[in-house]
Amino acid sequence: MEMLCVRFYVQEGMRLDHQPIGEWLFDQAKAAGIPGGTAFRAAAGFGRHGPHEDHFLELAGRLPEAVEFFAPPAAIDALVARVGAAGLRLLYITYPVRAGVTGS
Repeated sequence: MEMLCVRFYVQEGMRLDHQPIGEWLFDQAKAAGIPGGTAFRAAAGFGRHGPHEDHFLELAGRLPEAVEFFAPPAAIDALVARVGAAGLRLLYITYPVRAGVTGS
């Protein structure tokens, strides 16, 4: 089945309305009809705000995270629109994926 994958890049500890951003994104994905998603915590990374590495105690709680979903393009577009409408400025990427289940 042809789908789109969207990956949002966030920072550990980010919140919206007192809710961790990953949980908030999961709630918005459910509301957009997306059946599931995954959050990945990075051990290290760098970007426009400089380097982030797991071994520095002063960076505890500030590591990069990726929150990813795949679904039909209309559902992904709806999710991206919800994130923008909430006033968030999150970096995201989309790319085509083909999903399947083994043994079927």
